[in-house]
Amino acid sequence: MDKDLEKRLVEIETALTLNEKYIDDLNAVVIEQEKKIDYLTKQNQYLLAKMEEDVVKPLSEETPPPHY
Repeated sequence: MDKDLEKRLVEIETALTLNEKYIDDLNAVVIEQEKKIDYLTKQNQYLLAKMEEDVVKPLSEETPPPHY
């Protein structure tokens, strides 16, 4: 095999290996971000539900206090 051709092949294989590593690293970041987004979405839904529960009812729907 020609030395120049072999050198180019080695460079291409090295670049491919590095690109595969970068893709794996990026995939790990995306997976971690997906977990965080899922957690934050659930937390947001929980907080919205709690806000709806704690809303003060209109005066017409409130039960009068016991001293009335």
